This record gives sequence, C-alpha cells and structure tokens, in this order.
Amino acid sequence: MSWLTDALKSSLGRKLVMALTGLFLVLFLVGHVLGNLLLFVDDGGQAFNEYARFMSTTPAIQVLSLLTYVSIIVHVFYSILLSRHNRQTRPVPYAVNDASANSLWPSRNMGILGTIVLIFLVIHLKSFWYEMKFGEIPMVNYDGVGEFKDLYSIVAEAFTQWWYVAIYVVAMFGLAFHLSHGFKSAFQTLGLSHKKYTPLIEAVGLWFAIIVPALFALIPLVMFIQSLA
Repeated sequence: MSWLTDALKSSLGRKLVMALTGLFLVLFLVGHVLGNLLLFVDDGGQAFNEYARFMSTTPAIQVLSLLTYVSIIVHVFYSILLSRHNRQTRPVPYAVNDASANSLWPSRNMGILGTIVLIFLVIHLKSFWYEMKFGEIPMVNYDGVGEFKDLYSIVAEAFTQWWYVAIYVVAMFGLAFHLSHGFKSAFQTLGLSHKKYTPLIEAVGLWFAIIVPALFALIPLVMFIQSLA
C-alpha cells in the first residue's frame, strides 16, 4: 500500500482527494437544500419533521451521512496541506505580481472562503444536528402518523433571530464564491477538461454556485420576515 501512501502525499494526489470529496459534498448540498425547502410546506412542520426523522433513522442515509462527515474532515485537512505546500514551494512572493490579472478573486481566497463555511458549519451542526441527536427537542403528534421530534420548531425559532440569519446569509455568500471556483477546479483536477465540454462545466458550476447558496439563504430570510408579520 506504499504506492497509495506516496500518491496521497503528492501534490496531485492531494488535489484528487480534494476534487473527489468536493464533488461528493456538492451532491450532499443538492439533497440538503431540497430537504430544507420542505420548511416552506404549510403544514405546521409535518413534512420537514418526517424528513428529519427519515434522515436520522434510515440505515442507508446514516452511511451517507457518515461519508459526508468524513468528506468534510478530509476536504478541510487536505486543503490545509495544499495551502502549506504552496507556501513552502513559493515562500518569497514575486517582485511584480498582479494577482488580479493572473487569477480570479475566489481562486486566490479559497482558504478564507472555506474557513467561513467551516465556522458556519460548526455553528449549524451545533444548532440543529446536535440538538436532533442529543438535545431535548419537544415532541409533536400528527394524527394517523405518530409522534415526531419537532425539529421544525427549533429551526423556526432560530430563524427569528436576526444575528443567526445574518450569519447564515454571509456564510452562503462564502459558499457561493467557494463553489464558483471549486466546481470547475474539481473537474480540471480529474482531467475532465476539453474545449467542447469545459464551457458547459463552467456554466453549470456558475449556476450551481448561484442557485444552491441562494436557496439556502432564502429559507432563513423568508422565515425571519414571516416571524415579523
């Protein structure tokens, strides 16, 4: 297995790990935002609570959840390794270096953007995932369906707090910029660059980076505005 260890220690190997974990997390974002949109269903939170129990009790989903947590940790770990490697290979900046002319802003600040998303993720997991697993969540009973943990009420309460909504929205801006570079970069790392397909990949990546974070941000904003009515 020494060949695998050597490969993972190489710059290319680390970039491959970053690309694969990043694309897996892209799939996770799609599923997560679709589930969160159930918060807009006008049924007192039943659809969202049923979704939350399904996500927390279905064995196959639990395996995917574990893979998601591992992917996040590995993605962050390898991003740190790559950042350190890049600094070590070029410890002295060029005498003349117009960064804005050589690369886009997101590509130059992936570390900062990733850190913003990571900090938000820790807060987000503590507020909802931890409470769902280990907290004292009120129960709610739906006729003909049964009793559920009322995660909807916890989420709805969180989204009445302007500071939490502000953090959420700022983090989604960070996620959008992070995705705008990371999506196409992942395909390039995997060698999927072609003059015919690359423009399509870049277009899909750009729209994904806009639509998905916008949907995530829209949910707390709408629920906050509704709480003021």
